[in-house]
Formats: sequence, C-alpha cells, structure tokens
Amino acid sequence: MIDPKLLEMLVCPVTKGRLEYDKERNELISRAARLAYPVENDFPVLLEEEARELSAEELES
Repeated sequence: MIDPKLLEMLVCPVTKGRLEYDKERNELISRAARLAYPVENDFPVLLEEEARELSAEELES
C-alpha cells in the first residue's frame, strides 16, 4: 500500500498531473496520460516504459 503522504507528492512523469492509487491492481493511475504505473515492493515504478496503457473502460470507472 502507498503511504497517503507520499501519494500527495507523486506526479505522473509524463503529464506532471495527479496520480490515483488502485489498491486492487496495486498501480498508480494517471488518467491524463492514460497510463497505469506498477507498484513493486511498496515502491512506485514511475517509468513510462514500465507503465501499461489504460483501456477506455478503465478510464470510465
């Protein structure tokens, strides 16, 4: 789980926008970039090449 204070400081490396934590998938979501960044061993991997693209359905939820 991501520390809420850490989440407040983190931004998407692509858009510099806000990230949301998806607890079920253990990912940080950037809706603006349409990317999901993995969290491995409680550390966010904020590399564009490690992120997966979000589907339209995922963006709607």
